[in-house]
Amino acid sequence: MSSQEIIASYITRAKEAAKKIENYTQEQIDEVCVAIGWEVYCDENIAQLASLAVEESRMGNVADKITKHKNKVLGVLKDVKDAKSVGCIEEDEVKKIKKYAKPVGVVGALTPVTNPTATPASNGITILKGRNAVIFAPHPRSKKATALAVKFMREGLKKVNAPEDLIQVIDEPSIELTNELMKHVDVVLATGGGAMVKAAYSSGKPAYGVGPGNAVTIVAEDANVKDAASKIMASKIFDNATSCSSENSVIIHESIYDQMIQQFEQLGGYVVKDDERETLEWYMWPKNDKGYRSINPKIIAQSAKTIASAAGLDVMDDVKALLVKGCDQIEDDFFSQEKLSPVLTVFKYGTFEEGYRILERLTDNYGTGHSCGIHTFTPEYVEKIGQTIRSSRVLVNQAQAAGNGGAFFNGMPSTVSLGCGSWGGNITTENITYKHFLNVTWVSEFFAPVRPSDEEIFGSYLKSGK
Repeated sequence: MSSQEIIASYITRAKEAAKKIENYTQEQIDEVCVAIGWEVYCDENIAQLASLAVEESRMGNVADKITKHKNKVLGVLKDVKDAKSVGCIEEDEVKKIKKYAKPVGVVGALTPVTNPTATPASNGITILKGRNAVIFAPHPRSKKATALAVKFMREGLKKVNAPEDLIQVIDEPSIELTNELMKHVDVVLATGGGAMVKAAYSSGKPAYGVGPGNAVTIVAEDANVKDAASKIMASKIFDNATSCSSENSVIIHESIYDQMIQQFEQLGGYVVKDDERETLEWYMWPKNDKGYRSINPKIIAQSAKTIASAAGLDVMDDVKALLVKGCDQIEDDFFSQEKLSPVLTVFKYGTFEEGYRILERLTDNYGTGHSCGIHTFTPEYVEKIGQTIRSSRVLVNQAQAAGNGGAFFNGMPSTVSLGCGSWGGNITTENITYKHFLNVTWVSEFFAPVRPSDEEIFGSYLKSGK
């Protein structure tokens, strides 16, 4: 069969399945979400998914992937519980507006090799909440793991007598098939690297994508040093830094810099020596045949010990993260980029303005629109960052890998797909949730005209004499 015929077959089955649930009540679709969620939440299935994901992709570790599944799936289910996605979802009695939710149709969801099971698990619930169908296009290096997640979710559909073809996966993925899929679905959701997102936006269909991640956090002089260090380290090493939200750089006030470094070392951090820095850099960003340097795929989501040993650095077996001192030439330094590995770049600053400037340069150099954070108890610092930084999320006194996509300790919407706005080449700055997979019809009723007077609108301006 040709690529066109293969994708046509998937699309046909998806549309037929979606047709069967177009009249589902809110209660029925909520039962569907819980049913598929349970299949990718229960311990037995999660263990299989985590093990296969690590075995197939050779990225991350089983224990953290299990934790990721538990947190992400339960978080998404918490957010969609009792949320309206069928029929009249909102009514404004004053403006006489009613809003009615409709499905967007068939969604083509691209999944990354770094997160091949929790991504389809979370997105499956998110997309079906709106009575849509979804076809997953996995990364070829993690196709078995993604297929297993889909298999489990289809079993959940079967248990509640819903059409199994509401959730499908391309069994033998390829660039050609993925491109063909994006041409024929109603909406594209691209969770992954820049090339994938660019292809999604070039597909000619409405698309949600994510921008490059390069999360940076400031540790101010009034921070709780132990708390900040433990959260940053836990976030940095979680699942060997597969998350795009994992801190890539930390900017520490000079008064607590030594304390923070000591805490990092106690938690398993190794400070890369000056004469080791260049060696590590050339291993992490080697030069290809065309003379171009890009990140070494062999380091992505690998342990700190594995990376250090391969680079020729002599470190202890219990090292969990490599700490590299940042340099003034931020825009020319590879260590200022996203690393997708337990390698953390460390900067020192004096005044807050100096620290903010480093944050701004790091963010704008690589990762504009994604996320940043600060550990502080000074509201003015938080206000400054919130008002001015070109990031979609700012976390205060939190671990970014756990918090950006929603957690039980903050109010961020739970998701595995983080919009980065126009800064990151995306259509929205929001965390992508079920709301983004609803078409909404506004029904407007007539009421007696309420027209403001000229004085109400122009009065203050005219009185000012301008």
